[in-house]
Amino acid sequence: MKKYAFLLLAFLLNAPLWAQMEDTEPADSIESDTLMVDTLAADLPWPQNVQQQLGRLASDSPLLQTSQLGLLVWDLTADSALFAHNARQTMRPASTMKLVTAISALHHLGRGYQFRTSLYRKGRLDGRTFTGDLTLVGGMDPAFDITDLRDFAYYVHHLGIDTLQGRIVADLSMKDTLKWGEGWCWDDDNYTLSPLLVGKKANVPERFVAELARSGVVVADVSLARGYLASDAQLVATCEHSLDVVLQKMMKESDNLYAEAVFYNLAASYGSRPARAIYARTLIKQLVNHLGLRGDDYRFADGSGLSLYDYVSPELMVALLRYAWQQPVIYEHLLPSLPIAGEDGTLKKRMKKTAAQGNVQAKTGTVTGISSLAGYCTAANGHRLCFCIINQGVMHGRDGRNFQDRVCVALCQ
Repeated sequence: MKKYAFLLLAFLLNAPLWAQMEDTEPADSIESDTLMVDTLAADLPWPQNVQQQLGRLASDSPLLQTSQLGLLVWDLTADSALFAHNARQTMRPASTMKLVTAISALHHLGRGYQFRTSLYRKGRLDGRTFTGDLTLVGGMDPAFDITDLRDFAYYVHHLGIDTLQGRIVADLSMKDTLKWGEGWCWDDDNYTLSPLLVGKKANVPERFVAELARSGVVVADVSLARGYLASDAQLVATCEHSLDVVLQKMMKESDNLYAEAVFYNLAASYGSRPARAIYARTLIKQLVNHLGLRGDDYRFADGSGLSLYDYVSPELMVALLRYAWQQPVIYEHLLPSLPIAGEDGTLKKRMKKTAAQGNVQAKTGTVTGISSLAGYCTAANGHRLCFCIINQGVMHGRDGRNFQDRVCVALCQ
Protein backbone atom coordinates (compact mmCIF):
# COMPACT_ATOMS: atom_id res chain seq x y z
CA MET A 1 0.00 0.00 0.00
CA LYS A 2 2.88 2.37 0.81
CA LYS A 3 4.24 1.84 -2.69
CA TYR A 4 1.05 3.03 -4.36
CA ALA A 5 0.53 5.91 -1.92
CA PHE A 6 4.08 7.07 -2.66
CA LEU A 7 3.52 6.88 -6.42
CA LEU A 8 0.34 8.91 -6.18
CA LEU A 9 1.95 11.51 -3.92
CA ALA A 10 4.89 11.85 -6.31
CA PHE A 11 2.48 12.40 -9.18
CA LEU A 12 0.50 15.06 -7.32
CA LEU A 13 3.68 16.95 -6.41
CA ASN A 14 4.75 17.01 -10.04
CA ALA A 15 3.81 19.94 -12.29
CA PRO A 16 0.12 20.81 -12.96
CA LEU A 17 -2.10 18.06 -14.28
CA TRP A 18 -4.52 18.87 -16.05
CA ALA A 19 -9.20 4.81 -33.17
CA GLN A 20 -9.99 2.43 -38.97
CA MET A 21 -12.09 2.74 -35.81
CA GLU A 22 -14.26 0.15 -34.23
CA ASP A 23 -17.73 -0.10 -35.74
CA THR A 24 -18.70 -2.83 -33.30
CA GLU A 25 -17.18 -4.23 -30.16
CA PRO A 26 -16.91 -8.04 -29.97
CA ALA A 27 -18.46 -9.71 -26.96
CA ASP A 28 -15.13 -10.63 -25.42
CA SER A 29 -15.02 -8.28 -22.43
CA ILE A 30 -15.56 -9.09 -18.80
CA GLU A 31 -18.85 -9.80 -17.11
CA SER A 32 -19.59 -10.15 -13.42
CA ASP A 33 -19.18 -13.93 -13.39
CA THR A 34 -15.59 -13.66 -14.68
CA LEU A 35 -14.47 -10.61 -12.69
CA MET A 36 -11.79 -11.27 -10.11
CA VAL A 37 -12.60 -9.06 -7.13
CA ASP A 38 -9.70 -7.69 -5.08
CA THR A 39 -10.92 -8.80 -1.65
CA LEU A 40 -8.07 -7.06 0.18
CA ALA A 41 -8.91 -3.74 -1.42
CA ALA A 42 -12.60 -4.16 -0.68
CA ASP A 43 -11.93 -3.75 3.06
CA LEU A 44 -10.16 -0.41 2.60
CA PRO A 45 -11.90 2.99 2.72
CA TRP A 46 -12.31 5.26 -0.27
CA PRO A 47 -10.12 6.16 -2.13
CA GLN A 48 -7.46 3.72 -0.95
CA ASN A 49 -9.53 0.74 -2.07
CA VAL A 50 -9.67 1.98 -5.65
CA GLN A 51 -6.04 3.07 -5.66
CA GLN A 52 -4.90 -0.35 -4.49
CA GLN A 53 -6.92 -2.12 -7.17
CA LEU A 54 -5.62 0.14 -9.90
CA GLY A 55 -2.08 -0.16 -8.57
CA ARG A 56 -2.23 -3.93 -8.81
CA LEU A 57 -3.68 -3.80 -12.31
CA ALA A 58 -0.95 -1.39 -13.41
CA SER A 59 1.87 -3.45 -11.91
CA ASP A 60 0.77 -7.09 -12.07
CA SER A 61 -1.15 -7.38 -15.34
CA PRO A 62 0.60 -9.83 -17.72
CA LEU A 63 -0.48 -7.54 -20.60
CA LEU A 64 1.91 -4.83 -19.40
CA GLN A 65 4.94 -7.10 -19.69
CA THR A 66 4.79 -6.67 -23.47
CA SER A 67 2.91 -3.37 -23.90
CA GLN A 68 2.72 0.16 -22.52
CA LEU A 69 0.03 1.72 -20.36
CA GLY A 70 -0.94 5.34 -19.90
CA LEU A 71 -3.61 5.86 -17.25
CA LEU A 72 -5.04 8.81 -15.35
CA VAL A 73 -8.17 8.92 -13.20
CA TRP A 74 -9.41 12.25 -11.87
CA ASP A 75 -11.91 12.73 -9.06
CA LEU A 76 -14.03 15.60 -10.42
CA THR A 77 -15.98 15.98 -7.19
CA ALA A 78 -12.83 16.37 -5.08
CA ASP A 79 -10.90 18.00 -7.96
CA SER A 80 -7.85 15.84 -7.42
CA ALA A 81 -5.96 13.03 -9.11
CA LEU A 82 -7.10 9.60 -7.96
CA PHE A 83 -4.54 7.47 -9.76
CA ALA A 84 -1.84 7.97 -12.38
CA HIS A 85 0.47 5.73 -14.36
CA ASN A 86 2.55 7.21 -17.20
CA ALA A 87 0.01 10.03 -17.36
CA ARG A 88 2.29 12.28 -19.40
CA GLN A 89 3.39 9.62 -21.86
CA THR A 90 2.53 10.66 -25.41
CA MET A 91 0.68 7.88 -27.19
CA ARG A 92 -1.56 7.37 -30.18
CA PRO A 93 -5.18 7.89 -29.10
CA ALA A 94 -6.95 5.87 -31.81
CA SER A 95 -10.62 6.88 -31.85
CA THR A 96 -10.50 8.64 -28.48
CA MET A 97 -9.10 11.45 -30.66
CA LYS A 98 -12.77 12.13 -31.40
CA LEU A 99 -13.07 13.47 -27.84
CA VAL A 100 -10.45 16.10 -28.65
CA THR A 101 -12.38 17.02 -31.79
CA ALA A 102 -15.79 17.07 -30.10
CA ILE A 103 -14.77 19.16 -27.09
CA SER A 104 -12.83 21.59 -29.29
CA ALA A 105 -15.84 21.95 -31.59
CA LEU A 106 -18.24 22.58 -28.71
CA HIS A 107 -15.79 25.15 -27.33
CA HIS A 108 -15.12 27.02 -30.57
CA LEU A 109 -18.28 26.45 -32.66
CA GLY A 110 -20.87 26.39 -29.88
CA ARG A 111 -23.76 24.05 -29.21
CA GLY A 112 -26.03 25.68 -31.80
CA TYR A 113 -23.69 25.14 -34.74
CA GLN A 114 -25.32 23.86 -37.95
CA PHE A 115 -23.77 21.85 -40.78
CA ARG A 116 -25.15 23.24 -44.02
CA THR A 117 -25.64 22.21 -47.66
CA SER A 118 -27.33 24.75 -49.96
CA LEU A 119 -28.81 24.98 -53.44
CA TYR A 120 -28.80 28.22 -55.48
CA ARG A 121 -30.01 29.18 -58.94
CA LYS A 122 -28.85 31.75 -61.45
CA GLY A 123 -30.44 32.10 -64.88
CA ARG A 124 -33.77 32.80 -66.52
CA LEU A 125 -37.09 31.03 -66.41
CA ASP A 126 -39.03 31.03 -69.70
CA GLY A 127 -42.37 29.44 -69.07
CA ARG A 128 -41.41 26.23 -67.31
CA THR A 129 -37.89 26.00 -68.77
CA PHE A 130 -34.97 27.19 -66.66
CA THR A 131 -31.75 28.04 -68.45
CA GLY A 132 -28.72 28.64 -66.28
CA ASP A 133 -26.90 27.16 -63.29
CA LEU A 134 -28.11 25.24 -60.28
CA THR A 135 -25.24 25.39 -57.78
CA LEU A 136 -24.82 22.97 -54.89
CA VAL A 137 -22.69 24.52 -52.14
CA GLY A 138 -21.07 22.01 -49.83
CA GLY A 139 -20.48 22.66 -46.14
CA MET A 140 -19.16 19.16 -45.40
CA ASP A 141 -22.33 17.96 -43.75
CA PRO A 142 -21.90 14.19 -43.25
CA ALA A 143 -25.59 13.76 -42.37
CA PHE A 144 -26.84 15.10 -45.73
CA ASP A 145 -28.48 12.08 -47.35
CA ILE A 146 -30.51 11.05 -50.37
CA THR A 147 -33.75 12.18 -48.74
CA ASP A 148 -32.35 15.69 -48.37
CA LEU A 149 -31.16 15.69 -51.98
CA ARG A 150 -34.59 14.51 -53.07
CA ASP A 151 -36.08 17.47 -51.22
CA PHE A 152 -33.78 19.78 -53.18
CA ALA A 153 -35.11 18.31 -56.42
CA TYR A 154 -38.66 18.82 -55.17
CA TYR A 155 -37.97 22.49 -54.44
CA VAL A 156 -36.68 22.98 -57.99
CA HIS A 157 -39.80 21.43 -59.47
CA HIS A 158 -41.94 23.43 -57.06
CA LEU A 159 -40.54 26.63 -58.62
CA GLY A 160 -42.48 25.72 -61.74
CA ILE A 161 -39.53 24.20 -63.57
CA ASP A 162 -40.13 21.11 -65.66
CA THR A 163 -37.15 21.47 -68.02
CA LEU A 164 -33.57 22.32 -67.10
CA GLN A 165 -30.99 23.57 -69.59
CA GLY A 166 -27.55 24.53 -68.36
CA ARG A 167 -25.32 23.24 -65.61
CA ILE A 168 -25.30 21.56 -62.25
CA VAL A 169 -22.38 23.24 -60.49
CA ALA A 170 -20.60 21.80 -57.46
CA ASP A 171 -19.06 24.48 -55.24
CA LEU A 172 -16.35 22.69 -53.25
CA SER A 173 -14.58 25.84 -52.03
CA MET A 174 -15.34 25.25 -48.35
CA LYS A 175 -12.19 23.13 -47.86
CA ASP A 176 -8.94 22.24 -49.58
CA THR A 177 -8.69 19.51 -52.20
CA LEU A 178 -7.00 16.88 -50.01
CA LYS A 179 -9.05 13.69 -50.17
CA TRP A 180 -7.43 11.95 -47.20
CA GLY A 181 -6.17 12.99 -43.81
CA GLU A 182 -2.49 13.39 -43.00
CA GLY A 183 -0.95 10.11 -41.91
CA TRP A 184 -3.78 7.88 -43.13
CA CYS A 185 -2.79 4.45 -44.38
CA TRP A 186 -3.07 4.14 -48.16
CA ASP A 187 -4.51 0.62 -47.97
CA ASP A 188 -7.41 1.51 -45.64
CA ASP A 189 -10.91 1.85 -47.06
CA ASN A 190 -11.07 5.59 -46.38
CA TYR A 191 -13.88 8.01 -47.17
CA THR A 192 -13.18 10.91 -49.53
CA LEU A 193 -13.00 14.16 -47.59
CA SER A 194 -15.20 16.23 -49.88
CA PRO A 195 -17.22 19.25 -48.68
CA LEU A 196 -20.15 18.09 -50.83
CA LEU A 197 -21.47 14.71 -49.76
CA VAL A 198 -24.65 12.70 -49.99
CA GLY A 199 -24.88 9.52 -47.97
CA LYS A 200 -21.11 9.84 -47.35
CA LYS A 201 -20.36 9.77 -51.09
CA ALA A 202 -18.97 12.59 -53.22
CA ASN A 203 -21.06 11.95 -56.35
CA VAL A 204 -23.65 14.58 -55.45
CA PRO A 205 -24.13 16.28 -58.87
CA GLU A 206 -24.74 12.97 -60.62
CA ARG A 207 -27.24 11.86 -58.02
CA PHE A 208 -28.93 15.26 -58.10
CA VAL A 209 -29.53 14.90 -61.84
CA ALA A 210 -31.15 11.53 -61.16
CA GLU A 211 -33.37 12.98 -58.44
CA LEU A 212 -34.41 15.89 -60.67
CA ALA A 213 -35.47 13.44 -63.36
CA ARG A 214 -37.30 11.40 -60.77
CA SER A 215 -39.23 14.48 -59.64
CA GLY A 216 -40.40 15.17 -63.20
CA VAL A 217 -37.78 17.66 -64.42
CA VAL A 218 -36.37 17.04 -67.90
CA VAL A 219 -32.57 17.14 -67.66
CA ALA A 220 -31.48 15.96 -71.11
CA ASP A 221 -29.43 19.08 -71.84
CA VAL A 222 -27.52 19.44 -68.55
CA SER A 223 -23.77 19.33 -67.94
CA LEU A 224 -21.89 18.88 -64.67
CA ALA A 225 -19.16 21.26 -63.57
CA ARG A 226 -17.10 22.44 -60.62
CA GLY A 227 -17.15 26.11 -59.88
CA TYR A 228 -18.00 28.86 -57.43
CA LEU A 229 -21.28 30.35 -56.30
CA ALA A 230 -22.13 33.51 -58.21
CA SER A 231 -22.57 36.56 -56.00
CA ASP A 232 -26.02 37.28 -57.43
CA ALA A 233 -27.33 33.70 -57.28
CA GLN A 234 -30.66 33.16 -55.53
CA LEU A 235 -31.11 30.70 -52.70
CA VAL A 236 -33.47 27.82 -53.49
CA ALA A 237 -33.07 25.65 -50.40
CA THR A 238 -30.78 24.94 -47.47
CA CYS A 239 -30.47 21.74 -45.47
CA GLU A 240 -29.04 21.88 -41.95
CA HIS A 241 -28.06 19.30 -39.36
CA SER A 242 -27.10 20.31 -35.84
CA LEU A 243 -23.80 19.61 -34.13
CA ASP A 244 -25.73 17.43 -31.65
CA VAL A 245 -26.99 15.21 -34.49
CA VAL A 246 -23.50 14.86 -35.93
CA LEU A 247 -21.91 14.18 -32.53
CA GLN A 248 -24.34 11.33 -31.84
CA LYS A 249 -23.15 9.27 -34.79
CA MET A 250 -19.56 10.45 -34.54
CA MET A 251 -19.21 9.32 -30.92
CA LYS A 252 -21.72 6.50 -30.42
CA GLU A 253 -20.75 4.71 -33.63
CA SER A 254 -17.19 6.05 -33.88
CA ASP A 255 -17.87 7.32 -37.38
CA ASN A 256 -14.66 8.59 -38.97
CA LEU A 257 -16.21 10.70 -41.72
CA TYR A 258 -18.44 12.49 -39.22
CA ALA A 259 -15.36 13.27 -37.12
CA GLU A 260 -13.49 14.66 -40.11
CA ALA A 261 -16.51 16.78 -41.02
CA VAL A 262 -16.47 18.29 -37.52
CA PHE A 263 -12.69 18.79 -37.81
CA TYR A 264 -13.00 20.69 -41.10
CA ASN A 265 -15.99 22.74 -39.96
CA LEU A 266 -13.82 23.71 -36.99
CA ALA A 267 -11.09 24.62 -39.48
CA ALA A 268 -13.55 26.71 -41.51
CA SER A 269 -14.40 28.73 -38.41
CA TYR A 270 -10.79 29.94 -38.33
CA GLY A 271 -11.83 32.46 -40.97
CA SER A 272 -9.61 31.61 -43.94
CA ARG A 273 -10.81 29.85 -47.08
CA PRO A 274 -10.48 27.13 -48.02
CA ALA A 275 -10.50 25.31 -44.69
CA ARG A 276 -7.29 23.42 -44.02
CA ALA A 277 -6.36 20.92 -41.34
CA ILE A 278 -3.74 23.29 -39.95
CA TYR A 279 -6.48 25.76 -39.01
CA ALA A 280 -8.29 23.13 -36.93
CA ARG A 281 -5.01 22.16 -35.28
CA THR A 282 -4.37 25.81 -34.41
CA LEU A 283 -7.76 26.13 -32.70
CA ILE A 284 -7.30 22.85 -30.81
CA LYS A 285 -3.90 24.02 -29.60
CA GLN A 286 -5.44 27.30 -28.45
CA LEU A 287 -7.83 25.34 -26.24
CA VAL A 288 -5.02 23.12 -24.93
CA ASN A 289 -2.95 26.19 -24.06
CA HIS A 290 -5.99 27.65 -22.29
CA LEU A 291 -6.07 24.53 -20.09
CA GLY A 292 -2.51 25.16 -18.90
CA LEU A 293 -0.76 22.61 -21.13
CA ARG A 294 1.37 23.24 -24.23
CA GLY A 295 -0.41 22.54 -27.46
CA ASP A 296 2.90 22.09 -29.25
CA ASP A 297 3.66 19.06 -27.07
CA TYR A 298 1.05 17.03 -28.94
CA ARG A 299 0.10 16.16 -32.53
CA PHE A 300 -3.44 16.64 -33.84
CA ALA A 301 -3.14 15.37 -37.40
CA ASP A 302 -6.82 14.67 -38.03
CA GLY A 303 -10.20 14.64 -36.33
CA SER A 304 -10.91 10.92 -36.17
CA GLY A 305 -7.73 9.30 -34.86
CA LEU A 306 -7.05 7.36 -38.04
CA SER A 307 -3.74 9.13 -38.54
CA LEU A 308 -0.46 7.51 -37.60
CA TYR A 309 0.69 10.98 -36.56
CA ASP A 310 -1.82 11.70 -33.77
CA TYR A 311 -0.17 11.85 -30.35
CA VAL A 312 -1.81 12.80 -27.05
CA SER A 313 -1.37 11.84 -23.39
CA PRO A 314 -3.76 10.70 -20.65
CA GLU A 315 -2.98 14.00 -18.91
CA LEU A 316 -4.24 15.94 -21.94
CA MET A 317 -7.35 13.80 -22.40
CA VAL A 318 -8.30 14.15 -18.75
CA ALA A 319 -7.68 17.91 -18.90
CA LEU A 320 -10.18 18.14 -21.77
CA LEU A 321 -12.70 15.94 -19.95
CA ARG A 322 -12.32 18.08 -16.83
CA TYR A 323 -12.82 21.24 -18.84
CA ALA A 324 -15.94 19.84 -20.49
CA TRP A 325 -17.37 18.86 -17.08
CA GLN A 326 -16.67 22.36 -15.72
CA GLN A 327 -18.56 23.94 -18.64
CA PRO A 328 -22.22 22.86 -18.43
CA VAL A 329 -22.93 24.15 -21.93
CA ILE A 330 -20.30 21.70 -23.26
CA TYR A 331 -20.87 18.80 -20.86
CA GLU A 332 -24.63 18.69 -21.47
CA HIS A 333 -24.01 18.16 -25.20
CA LEU A 334 -20.94 15.92 -24.95
CA LEU A 335 -22.19 13.40 -22.39
CA PRO A 336 -25.30 12.21 -24.30
CA SER A 337 -23.12 11.46 -27.34
CA LEU A 338 -20.83 9.03 -25.48
CA PRO A 339 -21.40 5.25 -25.65
CA ILE A 340 -22.87 3.75 -22.48
CA ALA A 341 -21.28 0.57 -21.11
CA GLY A 342 -23.41 -2.50 -21.72
CA GLU A 343 -26.15 -0.49 -23.44
CA ASP A 344 -25.31 1.24 -26.70
CA GLY A 345 -22.74 2.35 -29.25
CA THR A 346 -19.30 0.79 -29.30
CA LEU A 347 -19.68 -0.13 -25.60
CA LYS A 348 -22.91 -2.05 -26.10
CA LYS A 349 -21.32 -5.46 -25.51
CA ARG A 350 -18.83 -4.44 -22.85
CA MET A 351 -18.99 -4.51 -19.02
CA LYS A 352 -22.38 -6.20 -19.00
CA LYS A 353 -23.61 -7.46 -15.60
CA THR A 354 -21.00 -5.41 -13.74
CA ALA A 355 -21.13 -2.24 -11.65
CA ALA A 356 -19.91 -0.36 -14.74
CA GLN A 357 -22.93 -1.22 -16.88
CA GLY A 358 -25.08 1.86 -17.44
CA ASN A 359 -22.56 3.88 -15.45
CA VAL A 360 -19.48 4.31 -17.64
CA GLN A 361 -19.95 6.72 -20.56
CA ALA A 362 -16.80 6.79 -22.63
CA LYS A 363 -15.25 6.93 -26.09
CA THR A 364 -13.53 3.80 -27.31
CA GLY A 365 -10.52 3.61 -29.59
CA THR A 366 -9.04 0.77 -31.63
CA VAL A 367 -6.39 0.67 -34.33
CA THR A 368 -3.68 -1.90 -34.87
CA GLY A 369 -1.56 -1.98 -31.73
CA ILE A 370 -3.68 0.57 -29.85
CA SER A 371 -6.69 0.18 -27.60
CA SER A 372 -8.03 3.12 -25.61
CA LEU A 373 -10.96 4.31 -23.53
CA ALA A 374 -11.70 7.75 -22.08
CA GLY A 375 -14.78 9.24 -20.45
CA TYR A 376 -16.80 9.50 -17.25
CA CYS A 377 -18.30 7.36 -14.51
CA THR A 378 -19.66 7.66 -10.98
CA ALA A 379 -17.88 5.93 -8.12
CA ALA A 380 -19.66 3.96 -5.41
CA ASN A 381 -19.34 6.90 -3.01
CA GLY A 382 -21.15 9.18 -5.47
CA HIS A 383 -18.05 11.03 -6.68
CA ARG A 384 -17.97 11.87 -10.36
CA LEU A 385 -14.81 10.66 -12.08
CA CYS A 386 -13.17 11.07 -15.47
CA PHE A 387 -10.44 8.86 -16.84
CA CYS A 388 -8.24 8.02 -19.79
CA ILE A 389 -6.71 4.60 -20.46
CA ILE A 390 -4.38 4.00 -23.40
CA ASN A 391 -2.93 0.56 -24.05
CA GLN A 392 -0.17 0.81 -26.65
CA GLY A 393 1.62 -2.09 -28.28
CA VAL A 394 -1.20 -4.58 -27.70
CA MET A 395 -1.29 -7.33 -30.30
CA HIS A 396 -4.88 -8.34 -29.55
CA GLY A 397 -7.47 -5.63 -29.08
CA ARG A 398 -9.52 -7.78 -26.73
CA ASP A 399 -6.64 -7.76 -24.21
CA GLY A 400 -6.67 -3.98 -24.08
CA ARG A 401 -10.47 -3.88 -23.80
CA ASN A 402 -10.46 -6.42 -20.96
CA PHE A 403 -7.86 -4.40 -19.07
CA GLN A 404 -9.89 -1.20 -19.53
CA ASP A 405 -13.08 -2.94 -18.42
CA ARG A 406 -11.39 -4.09 -15.21
CA VAL A 407 -10.25 -0.55 -14.51
CA CYS A 408 -13.78 0.74 -15.01
CA VAL A 409 -15.31 -1.92 -12.77
CA ALA A 410 -12.79 -1.05 -10.06
CA LEU A 411 -13.83 2.61 -10.34
CA CYS A 412 -17.55 1.84 -10.13
CA GLN A 413 -17.95 -1.02 -7.64
